[in-house]
Amino acid sequence: QVQLVESGGGLVQPGGSLRLSCAASGSILSIYAMGWYRQAPGKQRELVAAVTTGGSTNYADSVKGRFTISRDSAKNTVYLQMNSLKPEDTAVYLCNARVVPIGARGEYDYWGQGTQVTVSS
Repeated sequence: QVQLVESGGGLVQPGGSLRLSCAASGSILSIYAMGWYRQAPGKQRELVAAVTTGGSTNYADSVKGRFTISRDSAKNTVYLQMNSLKPEDTAVYLCNARVVPIGARGEYDYWGQGTQVTVSS
């Protein structure tokens, strides 16, 4: 079993900052990539940012220049630094990891439980 535990969400005013963390644990042989998705009420889940083991990053156009994703491979942890937050960033943010579990032959996607980010004055 693989578990992802997120932390760091909350309520912040427009223009403020938050830092999300997600730690993966369990029967992990290797992690190919980790990332953050978000889902707002009535909208589809969308990729916010992702980072591979090699350090390659990918960002949604709407967050480029404001959000930064980073990863501590030794701790199996990914971070999302969110600056200049806007009301439209309000959503549940979910951590994702593409993992090769111990004893498995392929990669599998695992998800955290989600953390609420609300940007409002």
